[in-house]
Amino acid sequence: MNIISLLDILEDELEKGASVPFASKAFIDREKCLDIIKDIRLSLPEEIKQAEWVKKEQQRILLEAQKEAEAITREAEQRIKALIDENEITKTAYQQSREIVETAQNNAKEIRLGAKEYADSILEEVEKYLINQLEIIRSNRQELNVKKR
Repeated sequence: MNIISLLDILEDELEKGASVPFASKAFIDREKCLDIIKDIRLSLPEEIKQAEWVKKEQQRILLEAQKEAEAITREAEQRIKALIDENEITKTAYQQSREIVETAQNNAKEIRLGAKEYADSILEEVEKYLINQLEIIRSNRQELNVKKR
């Protein structure tokens, strides 16, 4: 069953609910409504699931970039200590270590930005898809409401 049909069934179930006097509330079959919502979740498009995966993947990439930056930084610090022991090349060591740290930070920044841009583009596609689906749902509901009259 598709999402639109399930939403129609849910809407019918909510409209069938017995009204509570002097209140805008109604008695409904809670279990049936929860079952319909569960079916809707199972029928959600792959793009929504993919967006969730993209979000998790972005976090994983950011953590990986951070770990890589930390590893490069530690390596740079170890190189600095080794070069300090060699008196003649101490100045060169400081310069190289700064360049390594800067390169590592720039690489980490680029990786983070790339991951964010990638996630944003996927989420933008999902957003467009969902907007389109919402417009279809609204159109279908409008048709149903016109046919009811």
